[in-house]
Amino acid sequence: MRIVMIGSGYVGLVSGACLADFGHQVVCVDKDAGKVARLKGGEIPIYEPGLDELVERNVAAGRLSFSTELAEPVEQADVVFIAVGTPARRGDGHADLSYVYAAAAEMAPSLRGFTVVVTKSTVPVGTGDEVERILREHNPDAEVAVASNPEFLREGAAIQDFKRPDRIVIGIEDDRARPVMEEVYRPLYLNHSPILFTGRRTSELIKYAANAFLAMKITFINEVADLCEQVGADVQQVARGIGLDNRIGSKFLHAGPGYGGSCFPKDTLALVKTAEDAGTPIRLVEATVAVNDTRKRAMGRKVIAACGGSVRGRKVAVLGLTFKPNTDDMRDAPSLAVIQALEDGGAQVCAFDPEGMAAARPLLPGTEFANSPYEAAKDAVALVIVTEWDAFRALDLQKLRGVMAGDVLVDLRNIYRPEAVTAAGFTYTGIGRAVQPIAEELSVAAE
Repeated sequence: MRIVMIGSGYVGLVSGACLADFGHQVVCVDKDAGKVARLKGGEIPIYEPGLDELVERNVAAGRLSFSTELAEPVEQADVVFIAVGTPARRGDGHADLSYVYAAAAEMAPSLRGFTVVVTKSTVPVGTGDEVERILREHNPDAEVAVASNPEFLREGAAIQDFKRPDRIVIGIEDDRARPVMEEVYRPLYLNHSPILFTGRRTSELIKYAANAFLAMKITFINEVADLCEQVGADVQQVARGIGLDNRIGSKFLHAGPGYGGSCFPKDTLALVKTAEDAGTPIRLVEATVAVNDTRKRAMGRKVIAACGGSVRGRKVAVLGLTFKPNTDDMRDAPSLAVIQALEDGGAQVCAFDPEGMAAARPLLPGTEFANSPYEAAKDAVALVIVTEWDAFRALDLQKLRGVMAGDVLVDLRNIYRPEAVTAAGFTYTGIGRAVQPIAEELSVAAE
């Protein structure tokens, strides 16, 4: 099939490359001429494992190309995907749909023959209705069906998620779109990936509801972690104990400094705003947003407390800047709030991240950056692990302790066993593990 992908950002580029790998003819269109030039030159503007090889292979095969021109590819297309950004709108938190609507208006005059226009961008309920209205306003004679096909890609595992999805959700209002979309995803039938056809508005809401539920799950275990610290329990064992219940499941029950990234923060906020506008506020999601925002800053205070209550004039090393491993995405990363709290407390922060430092530099003007974990830790009174990169899971703890001026290690992802860290001469602080003085008081009280 001939497919156009409007937008060559994270979702558009991954989706376009995967669809080309299925055998479709795909043109990724982007207004950013510099980005298109880099893509044509074989340079991938984002970090995603395996994406460079996937793009190279399909460009060489002639199935994937890049362009700044929209009209000609749309004229020839069977399907046009809209995969542009929908960031949170400044001031009110609603999703900014200006790029989606601009794409619809621009493509409309070029539509020829029956074409399915698909919103892959994450959009609020009713967006597809407006996209259809814009298309018909700009081209009343167009034979077009508008569908919703939300993405469920995890950064760092996006190619696997696209090719072996848990489900494919497609919302339609015109039955002519169904066989077209079935053909787009026909290669996945071999993997027995279920395709769920729904109404368009239902499809749009599924995406927001899924992300909000996962965000609530993360926030829930983070609050349980705080309780564990105070009552002498271990959050990792609590998470395992409840995660073995099939009704709950173990995923997204890893306590940490809070969620970030390109989806959960903006999508939960957009769902809250949509529900408010509909007169049916979602209090659970409202609380999730508030607790998560508060938690990130609280992690900075946790580090300061571990350092004896003050970091003024002292060096603190931070390992991990991106919101999760295997990406260079700094959007709403917990590290930003943690570092800001440390710098507000007077600390000099030195950070290292395997992939995220280029994106982090303009966001953290007061932060130093190192070339390795050990360089970051040199002369630091404390070492803080914020992102659980594999490269940080087997550090030479003795070497780290040898180059540091202090002995504090704060593990905000619980990737180390406390006994291993203390054996190397560190004072260990994790997430959701007992605060010893409180545990002792409880023990005495029990006696």
